[in-house]
Amino acid sequence: MPRRNRVQPDGSFLAHPARGAFMGNRGILHDAQGRLTHRRWATRGWVICLLSFAVRPARQIMAPGRYTELFFHDEAVALAAGHRPCAQCRFEAHQSFRRAAGIDGSIGEFDKKLHAARAIPRVFGQRRHSSTIANLPDGTFIAGDEGMPALIHQGALYPFAPEGYAAPRPLPRTGKVTVLTPEPTVNALRGGYAPVIRL
Repeated sequence: MPRRNRVQPDGSFLAHPARGAFMGNRGILHDAQGRLTHRRWATRGWVICLLSFAVRPARQIMAPGRYTELFFHDEAVALAAGHRPCAQCRFEAHQSFRRAAGIDGSIGEFDKKLHAARAIPRVFGQRRHSSTIANLPDGTFIAGDEGMPALIHQGALYPFAPEGYAAPRPLPRTGKVTVLTPEPTVNALRGGYAPVIRL
């Protein structure tokens, strides 16, 4: 039976059998029985990790006292949910993200800024912002038709569901939209960061 650790672009957690391409970490979000608690983060450093890494041994999912393994369809989904590349298992992506985001100082300082842009405290909700659609780069998620998340990619809009992307739709040229991807991450995408997208 799938665990409720599949993260969507709107920040929600689902139990879904589809396999993710990346893993994430926000600290310990489960109890001793491996059940998710009401918390949606326990740290500000939300990272995007490889599913397997040479120095990270295989482990029990949601083991007591260990971080909660979260899974994402692809990197664009993880970025929309508020994560950024891990400096350990994804060093090159991390460095590329730093350059694109213009991070000169510590990643911890950036994480504070990113956390303020992505999270609503106490209710553990996703903070969103608005933008003109023409100003958004590839890799950005918006709230599309009926609030369904949709990815901007190569001049088209790809509606997203837990099993993956639907057929592309025309990208509107004008108008304001609700943006799911946090603003500091949108700036990194605008600066040239190219996330892994699994269409």
